[in-house]
Amino acid sequence: MSRPQAIAVVLALAGVLGLVAVLRWPHQEPSLDCPDGGLVQLGADGVASCAPGAPLPAGQALTLRQKFDCNTATEADFALVSGIGPSLARELVAARDGGFVSWDQIDAVSGVGATRLIALQAACEIRVGDGGVW
Repeated sequence: MSRPQAIAVVLALAGVLGLVAVLRWPHQEPSLDCPDGGLVQLGADGVASCAPGAPLPAGQALTLRQKFDCNTATEADFALVSGIGPSLARELVAARDGGFVSWDQIDAVSGVGATRLIALQAACEIRVGDGGVW
């Protein structure tokens, strides 16, 4: 085999391997989807499922590409969101007084702004309990 032929074979193999890698790349959909829009729950054994249990902590929810609840998030949870530092996380928790019912309330928090609001909307959601938020 000549040198140009060997180079052609190596390049062809690299192309095939690259194509296989692209086809096997993880999808952007959530890793765990619950039917009927149900929430992912964390069982006593620490396994995430759609079964009843405690809501996922924010870090685990983000890892599973799920959203956490803005109304139960701690300062540490908010700080996991890109662009949200400890001081803004503290402001969000303080402004929550009784719970957020709209994104306008979160947008009104000093320091949020358009870019951070988009980041928050991607990471968390506003969940209102059955009896509403008082």
